[in-house]
Amino acid sequence: MTGESPEMPDPFRLFESWFGEARASEPNDPNAMALATADADGLPNVRMVLMKGIDPAGVVFYTNTQSQKGQEITANAQAAVVFHWKSLRRQVRFRGALERVSEAEADAYFASRPRDSRIGAWASQQSRPLESRFALEKAVAREAARFGLGDVPRPPHWTGFRLVPAYIEFWQDKPFRLHDRLVFRRDGPDAPFRTEHLYP
Repeated sequence: MTGESPEMPDPFRLFESWFGEARASEPNDPNAMALATADADGLPNVRMVLMKGIDPAGVVFYTNTQSQKGQEITANAQAAVVFHWKSLRRQVRFRGALERVSEAEADAYFASRPRDSRIGAWASQQSRPLESRFALEKAVAREAARFGLGDVPRPPHWTGFRLVPAYIEFWQDKPFRLHDRLVFRRDGPDAPFRTEHLYP
């Protein structure tokens, strides 16, 4: 598998190598990932979100905690994500527990967003019924007027989550459906990873 060394490979270094190639080859959003959560009845939910950071602590994304995904995360702080880079015929899966990023980390990322996106975070009642597009536009205009030319702080209901992986799988397409599947597993966030290859 590309990026694998004769020694025990590091899953985060391998991901960075693959992600670097995806940034060069994917036409849109190489950091897009499908995020799966589950509701109180255990019914899965999946949607595309953008990865906003990755390091040995985990994979970071941001959301409104009052949204459907936010409520599902609050009730069951576990998730799975998958990156699919069609141009490379590769995918990477992460599964594990979710933890909130620090307030400072959330503030710093929110401050880096375009001003209109920050205003939108205040205006949108994410996942709740919308009576009309005009209602959303009115809410955006109201929040823009409220903040004027001043700073737009992070809403208290908007933050980030870090998926702390217990399982990472690198999948690479091979001829005749004999794909490469390299898996990393660990028993806890401080435990070492174990590796194994899976049948395709």
